[in-house]
Amino acid sequence: MTDVLIVGMGPVGAMLAALLGRAGVAVTVIEKNTEVYPLPRAAHLDHETMRLLNLVGAAGPVIETSRPLAGYEFVSASEELLFGFYPQQGDSPTDFGWNNSFHQPVMEQALRDAVASQPSVDTRLGAELTDLEERNDHVRATVRQGGLEEVITARYVVGCDGASSRVRRFAGIPVDDLGFDEPWLVIDTLLEDRHHPFGNIAVQRCDPQRPMSSIPMGPGRHRWEFMLRPGETAEQMQQPSTIESLLASQIDPTLVKVQRHAVYHFHALFAERWRCNRVLLIGDAAHQMPPFAGQGLCSGIRDAANLAWKLSAVLAGNAHGRLLDSLQAEREPQVRSITATAIGMGQAVCTMDAEVAAQRDKDLTAVPLPERSNTIPSLERILQSGTTAAIAGSTFPEPWLAQQPPRRLDDALGYVPLLVLRDAAQLSDAHWQQLASATDLQLCALRDSRDATTAKTTTKPVQLLADKQGLIADHLQQYAALLVRPDRIIFDAGSIAELLTRWHDYSGARKNTGAQQAVETL
Repeated sequence: MTDVLIVGMGPVGAMLAALLGRAGVAVTVIEKNTEVYPLPRAAHLDHETMRLLNLVGAAGPVIETSRPLAGYEFVSASEELLFGFYPQQGDSPTDFGWNNSFHQPVMEQALRDAVASQPSVDTRLGAELTDLEERNDHVRATVRQGGLEEVITARYVVGCDGASSRVRRFAGIPVDDLGFDEPWLVIDTLLEDRHHPFGNIAVQRCDPQRPMSSIPMGPGRHRWEFMLRPGETAEQMQQPSTIESLLASQIDPTLVKVQRHAVYHFHALFAERWRCNRVLLIGDAAHQMPPFAGQGLCSGIRDAANLAWKLSAVLAGNAHGRLLDSLQAEREPQVRSITATAIGMGQAVCTMDAEVAAQRDKDLTAVPLPERSNTIPSLERILQSGTTAAIAGSTFPEPWLAQQPPRRLDDALGYVPLLVLRDAAQLSDAHWQQLASATDLQLCALRDSRDATTAKTTTKPVQLLADKQGLIADHLQQYAALLVRPDRIIFDAGSIAELLTRWHDYSGARKNTGAQQAVETL
């Protein structure tokens, strides 16, 4: 029996497998395709998602083949700015680029390499799920590979198998259709001289004659998208003459080479349940959104980061099974908020009624130009049960270790929970010893004014953080400590005793005598 069977090894399934593998969980991954899909699909990664990829060692190749996006603009048919979104000034809180265009096959290969390095993960390529049957304490999955069928038993099954998820269907989970369904022709091109004549700003042209998108991809690549008019078919739109004509309206066709073209329906759907006992759904199996906010893939990676540490804790007996219910409770509100934004953007773009479009343009351009130029908003925070601080549920900034040479905290510690203090001196050495031995929390502090000899005696040394932007210090102004989840979401802030008690109540973990004694003496 395997601990977790992951169905689907796209980026979301691979991310989940890599995180679980790092935790030593026995994982089996099945994927019907034998190779990484060679063509681009998703186009955008934000800085938080890049940071999550870095937790499994997959960010480096992605960064090498990506480039920063300088903005996202919605313009009228006459190219007048209706509204736009731009990165904030300065470095992002994670020290990764605020917004990045990238080449998805590179990311998927990097994630597969990360999975391959984990000995507890068994990868089955060319394997397809044909049946799923849930029992009281396990799930039986029938898998076909190479013409042969095999039954795999697992304590949990996670569907990462996309929009047409078989796992979702076998589990009998219905979907909620939000009523957005628009067909678009997507054309991915290679730029012959790798010159980017459109710069690094993504543009949505809100032209009622033919809404279209111009999207920078990785270096040497560009994507155009054209909405189908009523009566047009996918077959008509993909004729070579049609594609050449559409490209000619944007660029000299001799400067590009068409790499891929396809007609997609931009959907907005939600699975009604993301967990059915021992079966869970994440990524497109759980939710789909139109691409206008550029957050579909990012949301799936966040799902994987949210779920992996919870599954690890439950399987190890360090958390109650009901912790898995928090996946949907925490992730769905944020994803629904993003989806609502994406639908709103899509409705603005997809208007084909000339009168409606003219009124839209008049209303939007009546707003002063500076007010139409906005910074890209942060995602709403994750709602967690039992927390009290206003910063709970937001992303913890990526600190560097105060050492030479400088090193990212995540590179040093990986996917573990953190207890971050203003000053290590607020605890005696005995208290450090108790906390270090009785919890799985990595101990961190902004400063350490203890005697250097005494500080070295702890069984788990405190990591001193270099807070170059002052963001962590701002969070700790009114609190003694922060507790940070493995997925780098701030769990809560307060006194150490309060944090450990709330963390225990949240996870439903068994009582830890050593930790309890440490709490009682603080």
